[in-house]
Amino acid sequence: MGKGKLAAQVAHASLSSLERVREEEWVEGWKEEGQAKIVLKVKSEEELLDVYKKAMSIGLPCALVQDRGLTQLEPGTYTCVGIGPAPSDMVDKVTGRLKLL
Repeated sequence: MGKGKLAAQVAHASLSSLERVREEEWVEGWKEEGQAKIVLKVKSEEELLDVYKKAMSIGLPCALVQDRGLTQLEPGTYTCVGIGPAPSDMVDKVTGRLKLL
């Protein structure tokens, strides 16, 4: 995936996850603290799906992005997961072992 495509996929994940937040105080706290976004990497699509399932299982707002396949990727390819905004201790339970991109 090219850099531009990667940036677009991350933006999709970030916005989609934000739309799923039900705790308004999480959004307000995130905004007050500068709207941090941390981009991490996984080793495989399987690991990406595991991250998504784990985030869902503990009640984190999250979004799984699946590409339409119009440019660089095959249709249906999972590209990224957006998580939060949410308390960092909750997010760390899912992402704490992942490395920065």
